[in-house]
Amino acid sequence: MTAGFEFLDQSRKVFRSQKDLADRAIAQLSDADLLWQSDPECNSIAINMKHLAGNMISRWTDFLTSDGEKPDRNRDGEFVITAEDIPGLHDYWERGYRVFFATLDSLTEADLLKTVTIRSEPHTVIQAIVRQISHYGYHVGQIVQIAKEMKGSQWKTLTIPRGKSEEFLAQKTASQKP
Repeated sequence: MTAGFEFLDQSRKVFRSQKDLADRAIAQLSDADLLWQSDPECNSIAINMKHLAGNMISRWTDFLTSDGEKPDRNRDGEFVITAEDIPGLHDYWERGYRVFFATLDSLTEADLLKTVTIRSEPHTVIQAIVRQISHYGYHVGQIVQIAKEMKGSQWKTLTIPRGKSEEFLAQKTASQKP
């Protein structure tokens, strides 16, 4: 095992975990819920989904050979959404993740120190991946928080439920014993 292999492996796991959290939060909501905004300046879940998908398609298409900010991307348009956008939103979300995971899964250790550009700025592949871990995690956190606030007492927790940490730890410890 090498550091490069471990970095790629852990990055893939983190990104898949982030998507799983977002998907499980989104699954608890109606399409109308996806459009809710606490304030016109705040992102709705739908806006977060549209923005993440747009970012993934732009950044990860021809990742090693072209700037991650593609000329046909309309980033500002990603922050505008209406009810008419909802029917295609889930497909767009999945398309973004398909592009992203196909590229991420194709990367090798030999690629990690290569230089890619994002908005004309050079990044190593490692830097680009770390940048996206932070960026996607930020927006996934928004998705989960908004969904949790909307569902209130109907929320189905995505991690260890409150007040159940000791029980979880005891089960985890018991399952590790030979």
